[in-house]
Amino acid sequence: MDISLTPDSGREAAAKAVSRVDPYIWGSYIALVIVSVIELFSASSQEVHVGRIYDPIIRHAIFLAMGFILMLAIQRMHFRHIYYAIPIFVVVSVVMMIMVLAVGVNINGARRGLQLGPVMVLPAEFLKLAVALGIAWILANNRLKGTTDTTRSGVIQCAVLVLFCSGLLFSHGLTNTLLLMGISICMMLVGGVSWRKLGYVFLAYALIGGCAVLFKAVTSGDRPLTEEEIALAKINQTEAVKLYDGENRFQIWSQRIRSHMRFNKSLDPITDQNKQEQLSYIAQAHGGLTGAGIGNSRENARLPLAFSDYIYAIVVEELGAAVAIFVLALYLFLLGRAGRLAMVFKSTLPCLLVIGCALVICLQALFHICIVTGVFPVSGQPLPLISKGGTSIIATSIALGIMLSASRWAARKNDADETIRRELSSLPENIATDNPSQL
Repeated sequence: MDISLTPDSGREAAAKAVSRVDPYIWGSYIALVIVSVIELFSASSQEVHVGRIYDPIIRHAIFLAMGFILMLAIQRMHFRHIYYAIPIFVVVSVVMMIMVLAVGVNINGARRGLQLGPVMVLPAEFLKLAVALGIAWILANNRLKGTTDTTRSGVIQCAVLVLFCSGLLFSHGLTNTLLLMGISICMMLVGGVSWRKLGYVFLAYALIGGCAVLFKAVTSGDRPLTEEEIALAKINQTEAVKLYDGENRFQIWSQRIRSHMRFNKSLDPITDQNKQEQLSYIAQAHGGLTGAGIGNSRENARLPLAFSDYIYAIVVEELGAAVAIFVLALYLFLLGRAGRLAMVFKSTLPCLLVIGCALVICLQALFHICIVTGVFPVSGQPLPLISKGGTSIIATSIALGIMLSASRWAARKNDADETIRRELSSLPENIATDNPSQL
């Protein structure tokens, strides 16, 4: 490609010099969207109204289309423009999350939604992505030049961001807190943070997180919730917020963990307290290896939140364990592809952006699958791109767009020296550092 560098067009020309399209990320995205369209329609029977059977899938398709357009727009941007937008995205996500805790709408027994005109937004989905992008921004700005390590100040900033955002998500469940901590540890490993500093971070997470859980336990007591309380919460929004988002939240967690640890819990009679997990097991047993066939689910009308928090159970029931394992493999492949790109990128920023976004998508998918299959205690996590939910789809699309932007524009270690030099010169001086995995 013949590029004429002038003072006015040097940066754009440098970007165009390494323009690529990543078929592996696109292939994973297309496969997940196909599964999403098929299974969301099957799992949405609880939301179908008389004469309007296509409403759920039409709404889902609209959000997928919006996400696709947004993803296309982002992947056409050079990743240095994303770098400048990250602080704004983080601040907006944090402010929206604080507004949810103050005046949020009750969804499934806790304040989760923010009503913005006709649109219901779940800021927690944006906040998880904001933490990953914020860590990438901090690590890229705090490299110790000539080494693979990060400054002490940079590590402290990452830990503070994670702990602060974990506190905002604490009332939503422990899985979100563990998710953010897992993402941050993985990103610090990729970003070259020394083992000693990682140890301090892990210790800080353990101490502060343990104190938070202990405080919740002391202020909540240890009285098991009765079925009458849970039933009342289902029909009364005020009681639901009090029960799930207030002083009894720890009792919900401890009760779920105790139930999860019991042997042969799948043989328990179905009650209001274990209905989700028991019907999920029944759906998966019905599907077996080959599945009952598309549209032949027996449990989609009985399983609560079959279209969101438990959609993987419907995937297993209709398509079988073989296809369900393939869906799991798609998420793992996406993470593997991100790891491969992170190893070949020449500069630090695209390496951290692509691995951070992939971790948000893949770890959330793994948490969802582990919860549905009984490996983890019951909690709520959407399956990226497949579960119903406009905010989740938009957040996942933004993450995929950023991955595509990094893979499209970033120079690789095997590129010509001139191409690498042009990229580094096009980046802000404070982040124009070599990828730590190559030092």
